Amino acid sequence: MSEFTLSDLQESVKDKLAYNSMDDYSAICREFLEWIEKTQPTRIISPSHNNYIFYQYDENYGYKITRPINADLFIEILNNFVPAFERFMVFLDDLKHYQEKILEQGTFKRYIQSKEINKVIYTIQQSIGCIGDSFDNPNQCRKRIGQLFETLIRLIIQILGLECEQRIINIPIKDYPGYEMSYQLDLVFSRNKAIIASETKILQPSEVVGSVKTTSKDRIDKLFLDKYLLTKLLGRDIHVIAIFLHDVQRATRGDSIFGINSTFKSNHFLGYTVALNKLDGVYYVDPRPEMIINERLNKHIQDFQQFLIQDLWILSA
Repeated sequence: MSEFTLSDLQESVKDKLAYNSMDDYSAICREFLEWIEKTQPTRIISPSHNNYIFYQYDENYGYKITRPINADLFIEILNNFVPAFERFMVFLDDLKHYQEKILEQGTFKRYIQSKEINKVIYTIQQSIGCIGDSFDNPNQCRKRIGQLFETLIRLIIQILGLECEQRIINIPIKDYPGYEMSYQLDLVFSRNKAIIASETKILQPSEVVGSVKTTSKDRIDKLFLDKYLLTKLLGRDIHVIAIFLHDVQRATRGDSIFGINSTFKSNHFLGYTVALNKLDGVYYVDPRPEMIINERLNKHIQDFQQFLIQDLWILSA
């Protein structure tokens, strides 16, 4: 095994010139999994949710504790991740070819049913997140972790042959000459080559706006408001979707600091959906159980795999 340290991984996460390809993401994930196998940090199972675990680093890193990790999705063993990543990349090539008709191809039925797509994305991003949690001040890396998730999703969409970019747009305010509202959009994507130069700072009718965040905490209200304002100010319906990694955080439960709390505000989500406007898609790599079993929520929320294999193509048609 390599002799790199957790400090080396920290430097890699901070490198603003890296992470321009899926190979870069695979590499940092493989290195983190290798480091786990080599150093065996303390592995803690949440007493309130047994499918969530934490890693606790040693004294060299202040006994820092990682974010909650869903063991049902996180591929902890390096020798399992490597072939899973390879299968994912091969599937992306097939998906680019078949697009939404991939579901009609029996060859891919077993792979799609395995939900391995979610597992690969989750393992990559949570490896980066766990490295970020080892910093002296994890807040100094929080924005970087979010940026890397945005870039990861953007790269995947681009591999599928769609135009996809981050964009800042300035929208004139009607009846107020010289006044504009500025929006920084995580993703703007289209599959008919309608993407235009970012400098023009506008949205074409065929383009879809995507918000990509690791969690919806403190952001859910803004998502609905953004769709409402973009539609109102541009005078036409704007397709807006949201992609989240998860919605859990560590919480104190009794004598334990390893409980799990949901950060998803279901009442706010449904309230804005009914009273303001519904989003055109909401996708989680690690959806909360209530999102799956609650009939009011599962009409609006799907897993990330559903976005890739079907909704992406429908939205961008």
